[in-house]
Amino acid sequence: MFINTASPSKIKTYDTCKLKYKFRYVDRLYDNYNEGSDTSHLHFGTYVHKIFEDGWQTESLEELTELARNVRTEFDFESPKESEIPMILSNFFEWNARLETTVSAEWRFSIEIADGMSLNGIIDRIVKGKTGKYLIIDYKTSKRAASKRDLYNDAQMLTYVVAVHKEYNVPIKDITVAHYYPHLDKTVNISYLPIHISNFIRSMKDKFWEIRKKKAEDFYPCRGPLCNWCDYKGLCPLFGGTDLMLKEAKEARDDSRNRK
Repeated sequence: MFINTASPSKIKTYDTCKLKYKFRYVDRLYDNYNEGSDTSHLHFGTYVHKIFEDGWQTESLEELTELARNVRTEFDFESPKESEIPMILSNFFEWNARLETTVSAEWRFSIEIADGMSLNGIIDRIVKGKTGKYLIIDYKTSKRAASKRDLYNDAQMLTYVVAVHKEYNVPIKDITVAHYYPHLDKTVNISYLPIHISNFIRSMKDKFWEIRKKKAEDFYPCRGPLCNWCDYKGLCPLFGGTDLMLKEAKEARDDSRNRK
């Protein structure tokens, strides 16, 4: 199955469940086929990201609050989350004021790691300090903060370091990555050694070749703790999905494309 670009989320999907990868990136089925899934937490996270994306240059908490109020109707999430918003905005505004020079926000990148192999993604924020060192920030709204050990093997953050290293010509040792949790008022950060980045790039090249060698029938399902929240549960053979159901999903996909 030939690919020439990949993102950390794409690789994570592949490692988690080969069939989910096929449904999303090969069959390109983007609808939700799981009637029991609750995606409100995803809408809340996207809402918070939107506020920070548009509001990192606001000059007062009142201005940031007004911005949050204006975009609220664009997102659908459960009302109990509303009570967290004032604290999140206050925490973010105070934390944001302590940062140094922002060189990029919501930066879309595509970085070649080998001939015909590129990693792509979006970095929430890149900050350059007075000493010339860089800080890569990823906004998070998950209930539990990651540990430094989690970040040490985080493909997303490793990819970000590769991108900033190549784009800004900055040494690996001068780049720090961080998760920022506004609801917890907590930042978790880590720096990598050059050898760690080299090993990561090598592993990504191997992953590209692994996927390229697979045939359609090699993308098998994998039962795990997140199956109940998977968008493709209704199509998965582990939960009653059939070839007919998959055929109908593809036909609906094609009909939707033809109507556009």
